[in-house]
Amino acid sequence: MNERPHHPSIERSAERGPGVASRTLAGFIFASRWLQAPLYLGLIIAQAVYVVLFFVELWHLIEKSVISGHFSETEVMLSVLALIDIVMIANLLIMVIIGGYETFVSKIRLNGHHDEPDWLSHVNANLLKVKLAISIISISSIHLLKTFIEVGRMDGGIVKDGSGKVIYSSEGVFWEVMIHLAFIVSALALAWIDRMSQHGAKHGGHDEITVAAVAAELREPASPRRHDAADAGEYVTVRLPAGAALPEGAEVVRD
Repeated sequence: MNERPHHPSIERSAERGPGVASRTLAGFIFASRWLQAPLYLGLIIAQAVYVVLFFVELWHLIEKSVISGHFSETEVMLSVLALIDIVMIANLLIMVIIGGYETFVSKIRLNGHHDEPDWLSHVNANLLKVKLAISIISISSIHLLKTFIEVGRMDGGIVKDGSGKVIYSSEGVFWEVMIHLAFIVSALALAWIDRMSQHGAKHGGHDEITVAAVAAELREPASPRRHDAADAGEYVTVRLPAGAALPEGAEVVRD
């Protein structure tokens, strides 16, 4: 184990640490994350609005299809797709509210709760972006499916409603498809960036030798590879902080 001389002035500087002003400013900046809390509360209110909208749309479906019997099969399908669209947006809101709060504001601390989502245990900013992108693609797919159902009655490249207003056109459908493909490409790019960052962290990291690891190695029987290294006269060099106690069985080796 190599031992280097320590300069007293350097040790005093390291022990001094940041000043009061620096710690106060850092604490204030860190506490500013709570400014995001009202934003998530607002999203909860938006979620409640979507719940009301869901039941309004559901009652509209029941009234027109069951009570009045004025809904055709295509109209029922479009109404059901509208309900699914609302549910998908509600799921997106939940993901943003819970995942965003957990990532950027404070820990929710649901460990051990039987209803804790599986993705919440390993949520981070990159994972949240990928999941949001997938949710947006799902919502876009619902809208695109509704468009495809409507364009089945396209006449002359346009679709009109009961009042004669144009609601779909060939050009509009084309751009809807292009936007949907752009969402897919964006999601694939985010997933690829997340995978590359994890791959780089895995291969760019290094094993750190700590005092506890050295002590455990000395207490437990060494592996055959360690025996071979010891027989060959090789040593593991570890630099310890100033004043740290040596593990049992370790010795200081001076060059």
